Amino acid sequence: MSSVIERITNGEFVLIGEIGVNYYDIAKKENISPMDAAIKMIDEGKKAGLHAVKFQTYKAETLASKNSPSYWDLTEESSTSQYELFRKFDFFGKEEYKKLAAYCEKIGIEFLSTPFDFNSADYLENLMNVYKISSSDLTNIPFIDYQARKNKPILLSTGAANLEEIEIAVKTIRNVNDSPLVLLHCVLEYPTPKNHANLAKISTLKKHFPDVYIGYSDHTKPEDNFDVLKTAYSLGAKVIEKHYTLDKTLKGNDHYHAMDPNDIKKIISEISTLQSILGTGELNYSDTENNARKYARRSIVSKCDISKGETITYDKLCFKRPATGISPANIELIINKTAVIDIPEDTILQIDMFSK
Repeated sequence: MSSVIERITNGEFVLIGEIGVNYYDIAKKENISPMDAAIKMIDEGKKAGLHAVKFQTYKAETLASKNSPSYWDLTEESSTSQYELFRKFDFFGKEEYKKLAAYCEKIGIEFLSTPFDFNSADYLENLMNVYKISSSDLTNIPFIDYQARKNKPILLSTGAANLEEIEIAVKTIRNVNDSPLVLLHCVLEYPTPKNHANLAKISTLKKHFPDVYIGYSDHTKPEDNFDVLKTAYSLGAKVIEKHYTLDKTLKGNDHYHAMDPNDIKKIISEISTLQSILGTGELNYSDTENNARKYARRSIVSKCDISKGETITYDKLCFKRPATGISPANIELIINKTAVIDIPEDTILQIDMFSK
């Protein structure tokens, strides 16, 4: 079973490191092969605490026409053609991903990769337990249907989509697949300014799709306090996916809005602290509140001297701390009853002081 899905269904936090194709630049920087760079990124992600790593599986010629314009920040990534950018990073195929999936299994971290064509969707089927569908394919209904028929759990990003488009995609999946489904709120802006993150959409997704899990795919630049990710978690995004690199200073691709291993450690620590603050949400009191329940709440107290045989009426009673006597909530138990002993003023009343 997918460890990611198991954590999700158990209500545990999941952090997915989106390696994408960042390993190509790491390989160039460190003068190693792309495969060695990808494995190094898996190793460092595992050590930092990632629950899963995710790649992107595509070929430029099946992903973008040669006339596809850019839609990212050109000061960070200078390529103005999608086709030319993707062609730089599409050398891996079935055998390379088989090796990466096997390595992930060996060290105990979940392997994921987003397929961008039917061929990669087919050969990735036996390599991973969960399909990830990109925001860019949310309206690619034939492709969504094709992956959904593999009958695996699905992570579906919802960037740049409206409600109707999301509903159609979800319906397409649910027509053929009843496995766990996670909708990831996402903003397709690279990078995403914090004031464009629109994290309130997480709550809206929860409202409109109560039968699926909700997460967040982030493209904001990392920050020391990780307010964006913590807010997303607080709003109900128990799955967070974020681009991952070993060097945030590298230009281009997805390095400039990615987290690095130190960020991963901080994020997991911050979320752990947040989890302890948020608690379970159970509508009950904690054991640490027992003394407060006993000593800060009130009991029924005699407002005046009450003689043996006297009938108890409201005007003879008041309510004071501690809660070691009869609770004010149970006042009807003694109204119109008879005192069986003399009761001095300011006595915390007990049930055995009255007639049955």
